Amino acid sequence: MDNAASEKSIIALDRWLQTPAGAYVRAWEQARLDALTADIFGFNAVQIGVPQIDALAASRMPNKWQAATRLSRRDELLLASGSRQIAVALDFEELPFASLSVDLIVLPHVLEFAAEPHQVLREVERVLIPEGQLIICGFNPASLWGVRQGLGRIVRSDFLPSAGEFISMPRLKDWLKLLNLGETRSHFGCYAPPCRTSAWLERFSMLENAGERWWPYLGAVYMVHAIKRVKGMRIIGPGWNKRSQKSTQAVPATNRKHRSIQED
Repeated sequence: MDNAASEKSIIALDRWLQTPAGAYVRAWEQARLDALTADIFGFNAVQIGVPQIDALAASRMPNKWQAATRLSRRDELLLASGSRQIAVALDFEELPFASLSVDLIVLPHVLEFAAEPHQVLREVERVLIPEGQLIICGFNPASLWGVRQGLGRIVRSDFLPSAGEFISMPRLKDWLKLLNLGETRSHFGCYAPPCRTSAWLERFSMLENAGERWWPYLGAVYMVHAIKRVKGMRIIGPGWNKRSQKSTQAVPATNRKHRSIQED
């Protein structure tokens, strides 16, 4: 996927998020992100992509930025009002932040629509401080929605944005492990079947609790929480061979005194 195709796919995702199914996903992700980010402390937090979701709404960090490929009318109003700090990044593969400067990064549906998802993760690892935290949102291919998307590509009737390359949870964990980003918690949600109307999605709302209990890994959307681990370094000096010195045996002074007495 080149940069032009990635830009088109991001636009397609923006339109899909305005549909009833997209609103259903946004509601679940917003609630889960609010619960996660409220307990993450630091100074600098960055959300990359998908401005329809305010991933840092519950964050207590003083500095919060929204990185996007372009400014929408809504973003311009937020920037003018000062309610959100927006940093325009022309390319997510080259983030405009210094190395080791960010405490929290949120990637809502960025990797699956990026031209080079590995490079995006490398940039994220670069700007995160040691013990910095990363939250990734994505569509789960091992779900009813993933099966529907696979069948839709055959009959040319996609349910999700067609340009997305959905990443499975085990594959994503392998990518994170290579970059020393240790996965701490995973969350799954949106267990309703792939319905296009709000009425049908509400009818299957009872599946949320059942899905979390009986088939937790089959949710349509997943959320991964990872921490940047930096191994400690200890300087090890050369192994000097210290030989134990033999202590000299002291000569008793009484012998000399005893000899002098005998001579007298």
